[in-house]
Amino acid sequence: MKLDQADVVIINTLQENARTSLEQLAHITGLSSATVQRRVKALRDTGVIVREIAVVDPIKVGQSMSFVILVELERERRDQIDIFVRRAVNEPLVQQCYYVTGDADFCLICTAKDMDEFEEMTQRLFFEDTNVRRFRTSVVMGRKKVGLGVPL
Repeated sequence: MKLDQADVVIINTLQENARTSLEQLAHITGLSSATVQRRVKALRDTGVIVREIAVVDPIKVGQSMSFVILVELERERRDQIDIFVRRAVNEPLVQQCYYVTGDADFCLICTAKDMDEFEEMTQRLFFEDTNVRRFRTSVVMGRKKVGLGVPL
């Protein structure tokens, strides 16, 4: 989908606050509410806007720990990669999962309420998977920037 300046303004505004009303978007872009509604629908239908979510403060809901984990697999066959991806996607404590190049095969961003919960997750996700060669964990000391916004 080719984006024009109005689409970029709509996307940037919704990335900042997905609850921005059609009327507010119309005012910002100088378009009619009906035109903005059609554009937002097209952005959703074409997959430019993947989903709209609430961003939750993990500390306020008891998930005070975050981890960056690099995972190396024993075998990198497509079926083995797919198995690991399914396990990571289905693990509630995994917030993000990236298939990467370099020393590791995957980079995971995880959360947990405490070290016990994190250890239980490592048992499920890594120790019970015979294809995981090793994993290296970094404990996040502080959240300095968190977001999934795409600069346009």
